[in-house]
Amino acid sequence: MHKVPFLATSIGSMALKISVIGTGYLGATHAACMSTLGFEVIGIDVDPEKVASLAAGRIPFYEPGLEELLQKELKSGRLTFTTDFSASADCDVHFICVGTPQVKDGLAADMTYVNAALDALAPVIKTGSLVVGKSTVPVGTAARLRERLLAINPNSDLAWNPEFLREGFAVDDTLNPNRLVVGVTNSRAEEILREVYAKNLAADTPWVVADLPTSELVKVAANSFLATKISFINAMAEICEAAGGDVTVLAKAIGYDPRIGSRFLQAGIGFGGGCLPKDIRAFMARAEELGAKQALEFLREIDSINLRARTRVIDLVRGELGEDLSGKKIAVLGAAFKPDSDDVRDSPALDISVQIQAAGAHVTIHDPKASSNAQKRFPVLNFEETIDECVAGAELVLHLTEWKIYREIDPTLLIKKVKNPIMIDGRNALDRDKWRSAGWKFKALGRSDI
Repeated sequence: MHKVPFLATSIGSMALKISVIGTGYLGATHAACMSTLGFEVIGIDVDPEKVASLAAGRIPFYEPGLEELLQKELKSGRLTFTTDFSASADCDVHFICVGTPQVKDGLAADMTYVNAALDALAPVIKTGSLVVGKSTVPVGTAARLRERLLAINPNSDLAWNPEFLREGFAVDDTLNPNRLVVGVTNSRAEEILREVYAKNLAADTPWVVADLPTSELVKVAANSFLATKISFINAMAEICEAAGGDVTVLAKAIGYDPRIGSRFLQAGIGFGGGCLPKDIRAFMARAEELGAKQALEFLREIDSINLRARTRVIDLVRGELGEDLSGKKIAVLGAAFKPDSDDVRDSPALDISVQIQAAGAHVTIHDPKASSNAQKRFPVLNFEETIDECVAGAELVLHLTEWKIYREIDPTLLIKKVKNPIMIDGRNALDRDKWRSAGWKFKALGRSDI
């Protein structure tokens, strides 16, 4: 291990000054939340438009409660944003929160932004400061970056503190995390991070101290387990369909087992977004590089099951409207990959919509927050501002993102808007009996027609 004279700064909780590198979803949330904990925070990004937007109190994405928190912290004077890395020179702790997207020509994570962030920080940070990675990275990255940092700035150090944010709950997950994991190489780094998270520790938040590789693996292991659980219940949905069973009852029954639990056992069109898909693929790629490819072979099937769930919805559509979908009007409720988000990255709802449109159908989509992002990505699709406009004259309705507004629809009123009252619930989130009583033909993955 590279030893370093990691010199102390004046520590005293609120005396710490923090920089956050990268002000996307993770960085903007982390910066605002660190400010509300009482720290002076500087958010740094290379994108002038993003910085200007945040400095004006506007976030370029939807996350419940974050914009209000951002505006409050800007007014407090504790939170500022800039494109100038030298503004971090007097900060004590520097959080790297940049993206690690999937590379275009493979499964691995693209480390371009992480490397660039460290290279820009290293020459300007002061003696004794701590760089803390929060981005999701391949195992071994932290050790490599630490060596890189110390070669440029020997009197600094690097730790890793993975994020566990759920879109739609990011503010609460930052301010009230269910655990804090820190990967460190010495007690001094841990002491500083204990100062950063003093309020959380005072509230008895579990504190897990690990080495650098383990701290990196925690995030991808957690995401891989969640992906496995989701794909498991979707695999059971396939079996239920073949056997005439009901996957919702099956999930309820096995969920009572405390060893299994009921979370993430809702069969449907699978997972998407900017984390789970690319993280499990990057995990597989890294395992192969380490010579441990076989250990994660099961994740290939998890990915396959997840993608197959989308195809099965399209099969249900064809089962109702015929193999030839040309000219068929289909309404889609939901574009975001999950509710309470405007994120359409790898959205199962959009993937299904695009495939149906490509088959000749006329697809119209409604989403309370994600329509703008979805339209930018897929301008060939049609979008409406209201549910009634979306379903008007539809020959079939697909429910693909479980927003609360869709669960609260009155099917006795909606039936008056459509041409054919056929509902396919791709999320198993609607009340089947309620819709059938209102006169709808109702179908869902993993459930018989009885």
